[in-house]
Amino acid sequence: MTQGNGYGKGSGFRQEPRFEADGDRDDAAASGTQEWRLSAQDRLVRAPSPAGQGPSQPGPDVSSEGISMAAAGRGKGARKAAASGRPPARKRRTGRRRTLVGTLFSTIVVLGLWAAIAVGGVVAYHFAQLPPIDTLTVPKRPPNIAVLAADGSLLANRGDMGGRTVTLKELPPYLPQAFVAIEDRRFYDHWGIDPLGIARALVRNVTARGVSQGGSTLTQQLAKNLFLTQDRTVARKIQEAILSVWLEQNFSKDEILALYLNRVYFGAGAYGVEAAALRYFGKPAKEVTLAEAAMLAGLVQAPSRLSPTRNPQAAQARAQLVLTNMAELGFVTDKQAKGALMTPAETVKPRGTGNANYAADYVMDVLDDFIGKAETDVVVRTTIDRALMSAGESALTDVIAKKGAEARVSQGALVAMSNDGAIRALIGGRSYAASQFNRATTARRQPGSAFKPFVYLTALERGMNPGTVRQDTAVNINGWQPQNFSRRYSGPVTLATALAQSLNTVVVKLAVEVGPKTVAQTAQRLGITSPLTANATIALGTSEVSPLELTAAYAAFANGGVGVVPWIIRDVKTVDGKPVYQRQPYDLGRVLSEDDASMMNYMLHQAVTSGSARRVAIDGYEIAAKTGTTQESRDAWLMGYTSGLVTGVWLGNDDYSPTKNVTGGTLPAEAWRAFMVQALKGVTPAPLPGSPWDAPVSELPPDAPPPPAASLQPPVDLRAPAPQAQPRPQREKNFFERLFGG
Repeated sequence: MTQGNGYGKGSGFRQEPRFEADGDRDDAAASGTQEWRLSAQDRLVRAPSPAGQGPSQPGPDVSSEGISMAAAGRGKGARKAAASGRPPARKRRTGRRRTLVGTLFSTIVVLGLWAAIAVGGVVAYHFAQLPPIDTLTVPKRPPNIAVLAADGSLLANRGDMGGRTVTLKELPPYLPQAFVAIEDRRFYDHWGIDPLGIARALVRNVTARGVSQGGSTLTQQLAKNLFLTQDRTVARKIQEAILSVWLEQNFSKDEILALYLNRVYFGAGAYGVEAAALRYFGKPAKEVTLAEAAMLAGLVQAPSRLSPTRNPQAAQARAQLVLTNMAELGFVTDKQAKGALMTPAETVKPRGTGNANYAADYVMDVLDDFIGKAETDVVVRTTIDRALMSAGESALTDVIAKKGAEARVSQGALVAMSNDGAIRALIGGRSYAASQFNRATTARRQPGSAFKPFVYLTALERGMNPGTVRQDTAVNINGWQPQNFSRRYSGPVTLATALAQSLNTVVVKLAVEVGPKTVAQTAQRLGITSPLTANATIALGTSEVSPLELTAAYAAFANGGVGVVPWIIRDVKTVDGKPVYQRQPYDLGRVLSEDDASMMNYMLHQAVTSGSARRVAIDGYEIAAKTGTTQESRDAWLMGYTSGLVTGVWLGNDDYSPTKNVTGGTLPAEAWRAFMVQALKGVTPAPLPGSPWDAPVSELPPDAPPPPAASLQPPVDLRAPAPQAQPRPQREKNFFERLFGG
């Protein structure tokens, strides 16, 4: 078998081997053709047989195909071994052997690469679930509304956060340092995620066989509060890490720390360090001590479990750990830390439950009408007098606490305002902590006899005067037979006496005489905004009103005839002092003449000197007042005023259950007088406004005969059917009603 040429490099073709006859060998050799025929050297040789077994026998012939395969598989070494008659030697490996360490290293590298790819894929997936990073912005902090008293002191904070935004510059250095020491001591060294902190936390948790320490940085906590939910999931942690890196790239460390301090939750509804300082220590954050700062910093880990009001021991232990960390990091000296440990922080009674919050709630009810929706922190200065608020709260709660159980009275309300309608005190209930329902502004109750002045004013405007005589006798209007409280009748009496003694029969006759619709219009002109039923019963105050609007209506008597709109907001500014709203003088104009105001003041003053409101008299002060009591004593009122202050008091029960013989001249009069004694301290007495009414030298005695018919108004047929309820008279809407549709 020979193989022709054609295997050389660059030949471009292949020529298969061929077999030739013997005669052609010489020619082939002569021509240089390789000889492929097997020779003895090409035979396989058996290994020598063991001793005593004779010479080895040649093995079987091997085909040319087998020889070719062997040659191809063994190469030159195999052919040399065959030529020498020795078995071929096994080929030695070239290159270095792989060790076990090398194999493990390669495996780890491969696994690491796959793990990196997997982690990258997971991160990319969760990154895609976030909003576009180029449009990502820190959400605005919900605005805080600081409600101030007239003297600038804080009444309450309103808004989701419970406190205003603070900057690092206005805080004592140890306050932000306390948070860094306990929550993220490597805060100024990492880039949003702290691998060393995570590893340290992991080791401690494994050692403690539980979760004893977290690995989240302050930046991660801020990212969670700003953008994410509180779900404890792997997806949320991955997104938290991504957002932390974004925050670090877009904000400085101090900016991140300030954002954190203003957003973190401290429990008890307090978001941000300012709200927490006010809630737990009754002071702004810039005034907290080192011990108080340590307690606040320790609180954020578990606001409920570490609350100093619920678990003071745990809160104090956590604060000690904060102080220790601060000393280790050099934020404070050992002496300062020991001093703070020796004088631990003490919480104060929360301000959020005081009755001043009734006034703050009312501010929030009306604030939108003046500035719209607040977009930033604002400061609202009100007309509220702190001293009057305290006096009103004490007067109301003391009467109920001492006599409420026996008299079956559980609730009350008090409103005090200046003659121009500025609200000086507003108490909406016995306890704001127990009930946030504002009975001073929202509740509507029957005013009873406290509504009678509007009937008498209507009569005066029809030409009568305090000396006009009417008959105090039984009355029957289509089966309705109102009686006096005493169940007795006095015969002919003057209007002044009838009002002072709160005689029901006389006022009902007057209401029918002048017209219930006219009485309703008079009350609305003075400021009553609640719907009024215009029939004969209106004279006895059967239409419900709120304490606030009834007090405002009485202010028209106190100031000499000018109608007022109750108001509580003086001005609104941003926290940096930029004006947002400034109240301008506004009233309803003159709603009764000066003469009629003088006569009403005279008549209501008689109720204090000789009538149903005698208990409210205060030496040296000219006071006008009117009591009010409804059927079965469900509501008891005392409405009264001096030349500068108008006050209304209501007592009763939320469920409309009857009291035990409580009238306007009993418990409400006691509460009213207790409040006014405090309110008038230091106030120079002054007469009621308007020229004094020129009263007759002697009024008719109760048993005097009726005056001549010429001096009386046209008689009224009391046997006629009672007037039907009339629709509420339409009046010209004021500016706010036209603007807001109210």
